[in-house]
Amino acid sequence: MSSSVLQLARSGDEQAFAELMEPHRRELHLHCYRMLGSITDADELLQETMIAAWRGLGGFTGRSSLRTWLYRIATNRCLNYIRDGKRRPPPVPVPPFAVPEPSRREEVTWLQPYPDAWLDPAPGPSARYEAREAVRLAFVGALQRLPPRQTAVLVLCDVLDFSLAEVATMLEATPAAIKGLLQRARTSLARGHFTRADRESGSHTEADLAQRFADAFCVDNVDAVVALLTDDAWLAMPPAPHEYRGAEAIAEFLRATAAGRAERRFRLLPTRANAQPAFACYLGQPNDPAAQPSGLIVLTLSGDQIAGITHFLNPELPSIFGFRNSPAGSVN
Repeated sequence: MSSSVLQLARSGDEQAFAELMEPHRRELHLHCYRMLGSITDADELLQETMIAAWRGLGGFTGRSSLRTWLYRIATNRCLNYIRDGKRRPPPVPVPPFAVPEPSRREEVTWLQPYPDAWLDPAPGPSARYEAREAVRLAFVGALQRLPPRQTAVLVLCDVLDFSLAEVATMLEATPAAIKGLLQRARTSLARGHFTRADRESGSHTEADLAQRFADAFCVDNVDAVVALLTDDAWLAMPPAPHEYRGAEAIAEFLRATAAGRAERRFRLLPTRANAQPAFACYLGQPNDPAAQPSGLIVLTLSGDQIAGITHFLNPELPSIFGFRNSPAGSVN
């Protein structure tokens, strides 16, 4: 960081401020996403962080790095956002046809996927979680179930590799208190059976498995989809709370939705989200180019099988991931 750029930014030079912030914007956005589980909320909190940094830059004394100072602002803004009840789950979509009773109902209905194209390089070599693990849907979803300050401490210490002393300063607590929060967060995460990825993302096997899923899913070949699943696989559909567990429950749901859609079929465009294979999803009549966006599907893999299917039902997601309103090309 150039001292001259810092001085210009402190004096109100907007271009200098933008230059100062630019190296940190992407990682701060990802941090807000991990804290809140939502791209929409992360957009808002990043903007709040930038406004607060602009207003408070004159008070930045340099006792910590600019990066640490910005993480302090972003983390506390996220905590305030949650505390003040501003994080509200989106409306639950109502299916236009009868669906089977779900196996369970998920509480974290605000979870959204995160484009791999927006991800920063890996954190420091001593970070507890590798970059791909620290953005996986299972991890981000697990963070949403922790008390907010535990989430903050776990992300700052175990993902971003800040020290206990640094985090204590950020959250205006003692290192001993931060250590206690960190231990409880780690215990809760382990109790929730969060496991690390067992393959490198982007592998040939992963791509082949995703392609076979798309081929079967787009023609409503339920048996072929089920053949790709683990015994304890699940299907979730945020912001709908419905979750189906096990091949039998998933098959029953897929058959019901296929019947309810009549002649309409899904079309999938491959992408990546949360270091996992994903598809922009469109729904329309066969051979009709005017298919409508129908959210985003993210696959969770285990070995050479699919352990989870998350169909995010927000129709705005394909455009967020860089796709057009109608599919220019599709898997099927």
